[in-house]
Amino acid sequence: MDSESIRSEIAFRFSRSSGPGGQHAQKSSTRAEALFDVEESTGLSAAERQRVLATLGPVVRAVAQDERSQLRNRELATDRILEQLREATKVRRPRRPTKPTAASEERRLEEKKRRGQTKRLRRSTDE
Repeated sequence: MDSESIRSEIAFRFSRSSGPGGQHAQKSSTRAEALFDVEESTGLSAAERQRVLATLGPVVRAVAQDERSQLRNRELATDRILEQLREATKVRRPRRPTKPTAASEERRLEEKKRRGQTKRLRRSTDE
């Protein structure tokens, strides 16, 4: 994953923020929405693209309205996109199912017997 080429492929939309800033927030478009088109990307290899499509879909989106500055929100949104892509492109080892150990199996059966015995003792003798 080439993060520099991915940064250049991110598109932005700006709107008014609902965050801090008072009248500043009501007058200026500081909320940044970053959009990354996975299918059109040249910064991802074919295998990475498939992993991202499978986990995140064709468009990765991140929003930032934490700061008063549009530039800072733009940086935050970009970082969030990159973090999502890093997570999605990780190669995870397949899980190998394991069998319970003989000792754990024995403990489980012993507990079942003890529980059954407790319930038998609770039964009324009228039956």
